[in-house]
Amino acid sequence: MLKLLKRLWVIMKSPSTASFGFILVIGFLGGIIFWGGFNTGMEATNTEAFCSGCHAPIVKEIRETIHYSNRSGVRAICSDCHVPHKWTDKIVRKVQASKELFAFAIGTIDTDEKFKARRAHLANREWQRMKENNSQECRNCHQFEYMDFSEQGKRSVSQHSTALASGDKTCVDCHKGIAHQLPDMKGIEGWQ
Repeated sequence: MLKLLKRLWVIMKSPSTASFGFILVIGFLGGIIFWGGFNTGMEATNTEAFCSGCHAPIVKEIRETIHYSNRSGVRAICSDCHVPHKWTDKIVRKVQASKELFAFAIGTIDTDEKFKARRAHLANREWQRMKENNSQECRNCHQFEYMDFSEQGKRSVSQHSTALASGDKTCVDCHKGIAHQLPDMKGIEGWQ
């Protein structure tokens, strides 16, 4: 084994095509290992089990909604609504979410009481993010072009065919609390 290491050192030390090839192979293998580990980590942080580590009260809530259990058998989990599907946007959101991990670790939202006290702030921040991206995570599943207005109530048809169609409003303007309990809504724009 020692002879092999010495031989590798001699090959790497002297400038030759073999050392260049060796560096390329090591770099390529290192890149594959890094990329595989990175993507595995990204996918692991997109699971309901991971989210419930810090957001257990919210995960319990979603289990009582139409997004979790419905006649069609389609289930949305946390990452479907809170993590963009586009890769670059996903990376940005994951970096932003690291603040949530830090807040949980230092005890800002580590109990139900502390979480409830910050719930309005957290909800407003998420609603703003969704409004800024035109509720893209909603639109990944719900497409305006395929809405059957004959199956909707009068008020829904009115809103969907005007404000949503014109771009004046986005999904989250009207559908706050569709998958979670609402915080105290005093002072929330457009909320009666």
